Amino acid sequence: MCVFCGVTAPVSHLDRALANGRGRVKLVTGAIWGDLYQIYPSAREAKLGGGGVGGPLRFLHPSCGTKGWRELLCVVMATWFFKYRAGGGVAQGRPRVRLDGDLRAVLLEAPGRCVPYAVIEGVVRSVKETLSSQFVENCKGVVQRLTLQEHKMVWNRTTHLWNDYEKIIHQRTNTTPFDLVPQEEGTGVTVRVMKPLDAAELSLETVYEKFHPSVQSFTDVIGHYISGERPKGIQETEQMLKVGTALTGVGELVLDNTTIKLQPPKQGMPYYLSSVDFHTLLQKQESNVRFWKILTVIFGFATCAVLFFVLRKQYRHHQERRHLKQMQDEFRQAQERLMHEMNMEGGETLKNACVVCLSNTKSCVFLECGHVCSCSECYQALPKPKRCPICRQAISRVVPLYNS
Repeated sequence: MCVFCGVTAPVSHLDRALANGRGRVKLVTGAIWGDLYQIYPSAREAKLGGGGVGGPLRFLHPSCGTKGWRELLCVVMATWFFKYRAGGGVAQGRPRVRLDGDLRAVLLEAPGRCVPYAVIEGVVRSVKETLSSQFVENCKGVVQRLTLQEHKMVWNRTTHLWNDYEKIIHQRTNTTPFDLVPQEEGTGVTVRVMKPLDAAELSLETVYEKFHPSVQSFTDVIGHYISGERPKGIQETEQMLKVGTALTGVGELVLDNTTIKLQPPKQGMPYYLSSVDFHTLLQKQESNVRFWKILTVIFGFATCAVLFFVLRKQYRHHQERRHLKQMQDEFRQAQERLMHEMNMEGGETLKNACVVCLSNTKSCVFLECGHVCSCSECYQALPKPKRCPICRQAISRVVPLYNS
């Protein structure tokens, strides 16, 4: 019985299944897969061992009602991780269920007669008729894919180079129902594979491949150079999933009446039908995830750097605007104070005051515009090229103004 969800499974069936090493099914739920994946990908191969009600912990289901089962599982996985890093490694034994009555009994005890995510290994066997290769004699299979691919060279107007271009002009896929059976001959249950074309990875073997080069005349060559497209030929390919191929299926395992089916998971998990073993498939997915992790870290640092520079630029802009506003306020206050003092002294001084500083009297005539608006100190402080503060014309020369 599962210590988390309380699902009872016959101990005798499980022990017998673990005792023999034939056709194996690894039962891994979607939620547990995610937790194991986040902590350490290689720990997914570890044995969930060590006591509990009903023997070793072999089957977990997302519908468990215990609130802290994920946390407990994370602690166990972390312990395995440190043991693995220390050199002890992970346990090599994994739950194995033979393709016989034990598998049917396990599914009968599972909630809804369904395992959300299961890994099963077996040999391909057709249910009814097999598909024959169109080009290879005595080649039988259950999935056949015929592809016609066009190869040509296209002129790149930007780089001024001829680039290879490939395009699938025709593709047809034929399927026939097939099962996964134990590798050893004998009595045993079969697993019906449903919707094989929906698999994210469907391993097909290339049994025939031929390239038909295009025949071109001199006028065709000239026309191709003018149009910017040079056809190279047509590649004809035939791929098949042969009968007797060892296949690893990853998906949802259900018991429908008397038929055990492997179908695409309903929880959005990937569906695999691969010719490699489970260990190789895990390593491949781990390498892909490692690449995406590195890419995520790189883009994370890049995003943080861009955000830092943007925020720093905004902060500096805010500081400049604040300083400019402060200077404007101070200038306005000084201007008001000066205006008040001039009003107290009289209007004559205000009339001849410099328009820039409003303190000194006007003492410069700007040519060629002829404006009298600034004192000599403010004229010297004007930025180069010097322009009139009134009309913004260029100042060619300055004539001193003497007030009597």
